[in-house]
Amino acid sequence: MDFNGIWTPVITPFHHDGSIDRDGFVAMIDYLIAERVHGLINGGSTGEYYAQSMEERRELASLAREVTKGRVPLMIGTGAIRLEDSVTMAEHSARIGADAILIGTPPYAVPTDRENALNALAIDRAADLPIMLYNYPGRMGVGMDEEFLDRVGRSRNFQAIKESSGDINRLHLLARDYPHIQLCCGMDDQALEFFAWGATGWICGGSNFAPVEHIALWKACAVDGNFTKGRRIMSALMPLMRVLEQGGKFIQYIKYGVEMNGLRAGPPRPPLRPLGKDDKRQMEQVVRVLKQTVAQIEAEEAAA
Repeated sequence: MDFNGIWTPVITPFHHDGSIDRDGFVAMIDYLIAERVHGLINGGSTGEYYAQSMEERRELASLAREVTKGRVPLMIGTGAIRLEDSVTMAEHSARIGADAILIGTPPYAVPTDRENALNALAIDRAADLPIMLYNYPGRMGVGMDEEFLDRVGRSRNFQAIKESSGDINRLHLLARDYPHIQLCCGMDDQALEFFAWGATGWICGGSNFAPVEHIALWKACAVDGNFTKGRRIMSALMPLMRVLEQGGKFIQYIKYGVEMNGLRAGPPRPPLRPLGKDDKRQMEQVVRVLKQTVAQIEAEEAAA
């Protein structure tokens, strides 16, 4: 399967009473498709899967499949502490006709590479769909090291990896020693480096509200090979990336960015709390400057 381009891990809009805003969720998907992102992910951490019941997760996956209607590829997250829950999501993904699944390390357990690989292979057997791995040791406690990659490589379904370790040596390892696994950026402030090392996909939460700007960087680097332009766009994106990562408020900033576009996002589910006024003002200023700067870069490049 082709995992090229910008893949958006779609937020889950909530009403203020904590219930899922299904109409808001449908509107988000329609907006992202209209803005020409290349794929959608339902059930990722940006979508707050960890704060949802299994029934809610299955329902949202089904709704996402119904709304996308084949207009863009749909990937379903299978992340869970219990293998049984991951298998449930994998089976459901296959049942509804999802295009791929996302497999991460089960949090808190701290499995060995062998244990983690056996867990991933069990999820693979339940779905028999193309798989993107999600390596995020900062959240999961352990990384997907060489033994893990070699073991899961016995299945043809393990086709891509979202690399979110932040370790530049991991990027080198994957690009050099595992070229058969499609490399996708999962560390936003290293996007330029990922593209320089041959990454062709980018899973970026910020594309929920700034898809044009994220697509512009991907196109400049991964399609046109214009890294001079890419550096200019990346420089414009860096203030946003710093804001998103500060203070552990990533999801709150993403949701507020969505609301700045006139779409419904609502508050995060507990234990997270909404942004304060100062955070909102900072976000508004950074996004305004970002959009103006990237538009100017595009205009200058078009006129050159």
